[in-house]
Amino acid sequence: MVDQQAEQAQLKAGAIGFVDSLVIGLNATSPAYSLAAVIGPIAALVGVYAPGVLLASFVPMALIATAFLYLNRVDQDCGTTFSWVTRAMGPWFGWLGGWAITMTGVLVIGSLADVGVSFTLLTFGLDDAAENAWIRMPLAIGLIILLTWICILGTDISARLQNGLILGQVLALIAFAVVAIAKAVGDTSPLAPIDPSLSWLNPFGAGGAALTSGLLLGVFAYWGWESAVNLSEETTDGNSTPGRAAVWSTVILVGTYVSVAIAVVAFAGTEWLSTVGAEEEEFTFAELADLAMGDWSWVLLLAVATSAIASTQTTIIPASRTGLSMARRYALPPQFGRIDPRHRTPAVSTWWVAGIAIVWYVVIYQLSANALFDSLTALSLLIAFYYALTGVACAIYYRKHLTESAKNLFLIGIGPLVGAALLVWLLVLSVRDMSDPENSYSGQSWFGVGPPLVIGIGIFLAGLVLMFVWRSQDRRYWQERAGLPDPDVVHGVKAAAGDPDGLEG
Repeated sequence: MVDQQAEQAQLKAGAIGFVDSLVIGLNATSPAYSLAAVIGPIAALVGVYAPGVLLASFVPMALIATAFLYLNRVDQDCGTTFSWVTRAMGPWFGWLGGWAITMTGVLVIGSLADVGVSFTLLTFGLDDAAENAWIRMPLAIGLIILLTWICILGTDISARLQNGLILGQVLALIAFAVVAIAKAVGDTSPLAPIDPSLSWLNPFGAGGAALTSGLLLGVFAYWGWESAVNLSEETTDGNSTPGRAAVWSTVILVGTYVSVAIAVVAFAGTEWLSTVGAEEEEFTFAELADLAMGDWSWVLLLAVATSAIASTQTTIIPASRTGLSMARRYALPPQFGRIDPRHRTPAVSTWWVAGIAIVWYVVIYQLSANALFDSLTALSLLIAFYYALTGVACAIYYRKHLTESAKNLFLIGIGPLVGAALLVWLLVLSVRDMSDPENSYSGQSWFGVGPPLVIGIGIFLAGLVLMFVWRSQDRRYWQERAGLPDPDVVHGVKAAAGDPDGLEG
């Protein structure tokens, strides 16, 4: 029975390579949209040190990326954190890690599609349509359905679409950065330009609570790079390629973010960013596009549109693959583990993720547009939780190999643990900030605290209830026991595929 199910649940091996994997990791973070969403609020908090805060936010991401790299070497499971934490720390933590990954997709997919549609309409000068929810929402739902269908058609087809989207996005960001810096240095900016300085890269320039709040925003901007690892079963050389793609994604992102942040601060000045940029947030680039590029403003608007559209699709991938992985291990009903026999993609879990995301988007938007943004703020809780869990799992899983070399001690021990500790620290700070209703988009009070905290805790409690309910129906997953990786796999003596369980004994 188990062998038959495992044989049926096979994704299309070798569907994508390193470049495709790298592009998917980059697009999942939605660089242009993420920058547009965070650059104004960060500048309002730390002023000219916004580039430095984005640089500092890279540190925990890089440390956790090494955990993904080394864990993927011994366990190429599309469930990533779910599978690894289960092996290292047992089924209870593993199930919660998988739930967190799946729900991040549910929370953000509708918002990303909404932004993609809005900026596409703005690109073509349809400003009134972009502000009309009755036009924008049906288009966003249609976009989610279209991108879900493409995901099911095949990972290779999705990768080709992603390659085209990232090219236009990066070129547009580079063009904007060059024009903005040139106008800032030439003192031709219509705002209050500032000459760039290396001191802007000092994240401790602002210090105090401003720095910690800025880091919270920075972590959100980097989130998503690990989507490449969720495709390890569908990637050539799955034991090494996805992990390398994830690490390189974070490196490319930090270069892009810091460069564009310098250009934005230099061109606009901190006063404009702290008022207009902090209030408009995701429409910061729309404002700057008109001011910096004039008739060519559509280039930057198109960059944000393609960024959000690309991320909508790539966010479906980790959530659906995690659902598949959980079903194969009997942590969810077996229906979620079904593979489309023709396209060899997880059709059932993919449609479920898209369907729940659409329902969430429609229901939460009926409350208010600000409530939708509050649900995005709750993302930081889930992101910090499963990233930190992965870092701890890496150190525990490899614990017998940490003292074999200084490299092992740092890359698979100290590094991931430090990254996890930083994220837990940010998680605690995030809970503190979210407890104050004034810090939410809506400014409303739900049960005496901010809506994002209620949403985050509600999702976690819903996961606990679902976990106990399913455990009462099928206990097989909860009979799994934590283990250690095969030393031969760790040392590269044999391929991980030779020991699919990756466990000793």
